[in-house]
Amino acid sequence: MAKTYRSHDEATIEMFQKDPALAAEYLNDVLATGDEVDLMMALRYLSNAFGGVQEVARRADANPNTMYRTLSKQGNPSLKTLRAVLNAMGLRLAVQPIN
Repeated sequence: MAKTYRSHDEATIEMFQKDPALAAEYLNDVLATGDEVDLMMALRYLSNAFGGVQEVARRADANPNTMYRTLSKQGNPSLKTLRAVLNAMGLRLAVQPIN
């Protein structure tokens, strides 16, 4: 029997795949309201929209095992790694003034 529904996560991931601006808005919200752990968890969740952690690691030219650790609650990526992860997702780091 064919699946007639999809989970919230599946629907959200599909929206991120179709709309990179939504993915950027999601990360900007996490950066504005969360902490470092929230950011790592958001990046790991968002990686699902870009083929999963292993695919993001491949695109970022990084070791998949290292990427899993980087995108964990204990992750503490360097700026270089963060930029590579975002680039692999078609995003970039930017600075904005606080309103």
